[in-house]
Amino acid sequence: MTTNPRVFLWLGLVLLGWLNYETWMRDYAPKPKSPSEIAQAAKEAERRGAVLEENVPQATVPTATTTTGATAAPESNDVPATAAPAGEEAPAAAPTVHVVTDVLDLEIGLVGGELRRADLPGYPLVKGKSQPVRLFNRDGAQGFYVLQSGLTGDAKGEARPTHLAAYSATATEYRLAAGANELRVPLTWTDGHGVTVTKTFVFERGRYDIDLEYRVKNAGAAPWNASSYAQILRDNIPVKRSMFSPDSYAFKGPAYFDGTKYQKLKIGDEDDRRLSLDVTGGWIAGMQHHFVTAVVPPAGETTRISLKADGEKYLLSTVGPMKTVAPGATGVFSERLYVGPKLQAQLETTGPELERVADYGLLTPLAKPLFILLKWLHKLVGNWGWAIILATCILKGIFYPLSEKAGKSMAKMKTLAPRIKNLQEQYKDEREKLGRAMMELYQREKINPVAGCLPILIQMPVFLAFYWVLLESVEMRQAPFMLWINDLSSRDPFFVLPAIMAAAMFAQYKLNPAPPDPVQAKVFMVMPFAMSVMFAFFPAGLVLYWVTNTLLSIAQQWNINRRIEGQVARSAG
Repeated sequence: MTTNPRVFLWLGLVLLGWLNYETWMRDYAPKPKSPSEIAQAAKEAERRGAVLEENVPQATVPTATTTTGATAAPESNDVPATAAPAGEEAPAAAPTVHVVTDVLDLEIGLVGGELRRADLPGYPLVKGKSQPVRLFNRDGAQGFYVLQSGLTGDAKGEARPTHLAAYSATATEYRLAAGANELRVPLTWTDGHGVTVTKTFVFERGRYDIDLEYRVKNAGAAPWNASSYAQILRDNIPVKRSMFSPDSYAFKGPAYFDGTKYQKLKIGDEDDRRLSLDVTGGWIAGMQHHFVTAVVPPAGETTRISLKADGEKYLLSTVGPMKTVAPGATGVFSERLYVGPKLQAQLETTGPELERVADYGLLTPLAKPLFILLKWLHKLVGNWGWAIILATCILKGIFYPLSEKAGKSMAKMKTLAPRIKNLQEQYKDEREKLGRAMMELYQREKINPVAGCLPILIQMPVFLAFYWVLLESVEMRQAPFMLWINDLSSRDPFFVLPAIMAAAMFAQYKLNPAPPDPVQAKVFMVMPFAMSVMFAFFPAGLVLYWVTNTLLSIAQQWNINRRIEGQVARSAG
């Protein structure tokens, strides 16, 4: 490898190989079902709506510290399923409460307090259109998707405020008042025997996390046992795969954190479909490109996480420990929910390591610091495009010593071009002797012929990290730069940046020494245009990074060539 242009070919091959690998890993398909099974699953999903065999998985969970005035619960409890038999469902047309904050527009069902619709007004589905991104729905057009929660008892037949229980509310609409920082939405349930449960959703201005609190007042004569649970039930409709669509490479499906390890789940994998484990300090999440639904149990509480799947439909649940509320006492159960975009600053404060749902894959150690740098620069300049340009300049400065050394080697090789041409003519029919003669020439002149490759090879991981930051960071979703570029996370609509990239790479090629092989020289001459065609469908922000990096490399190499040529001229004189 003697010239920089050859590295462009390797870069393209490595990038394509990486993208193919990521696509395979993210699209590991389940075993195919027969047509009858698919039809049956579709009918069942439509018929049952809120149930997937069992709405709350059977789980054995540890005993929690009892609430004030409570008696000790058994050492372990079998949490029963709270769903009614197959065929009974939470009615699709059940009464709802409309909740509007400055960032969320939701519907909460009075059956179970189910989150059944969540619109994000600040995130249009299509740039320039009014239709917002919707995370929950029951209409079937985008697939069934709800977040259910409730309290379940330790014995079958006991009345508990599950996600199928009937709640009441004092209003049909709740809005965050101007100037207010908090909105509380209380729903009430009673068992008719002295136990009243107030299920309250707490919203904050500018936030997508929601505090969920159950306040249990036991005015009855007997102790009252319950475990809190929450579950994400979704038709995980696969994304149509295309190398031109960013959604194709983003993970969609269930995931969890067990307190130490973050794990994405494949609902077609038999082991993942049988997931059931106790975790402390963990959470569950339903993920898609740029957006996430998550449930975060209280810190330090041990919960049972489980997954059930049927075809493309999954039920991911977390069940808390059994607690006992003594007669005359009040007990509190809680969870924190997150419904919205993968804003890393908010995710970090919602749950431990929850920001990892902004999934940069294997390149997280590089991508996360890069995102932090970009975010800091964005605060300074207020534009993600200029932040990318400034970040590229900073990275170029970091790699400058290495690039300088490699550039000097390339410049010296260019000054040797006449002598190399003489050797080629002298040994035109003796390739072995030509190779030895050229190596002797490099040794005498103290030139490393592969030095020009090193900076590009080292920067490849940075380039790929940039790709995933642009792909996964919702902060850059539909972010404009200037002029015709109105979305840095999608391709340049007029392919102007790829054209500039081709011209810049061709100029860089002309600055470097020509390959000794005429065939190689022709291939490398075409390579800038081939690379620009491939980059034409990449996010505009990524092409902007590559154009900026290439222009800086040209300026650096031109300056180095000028200095080396001056030194050679002075030596000859």
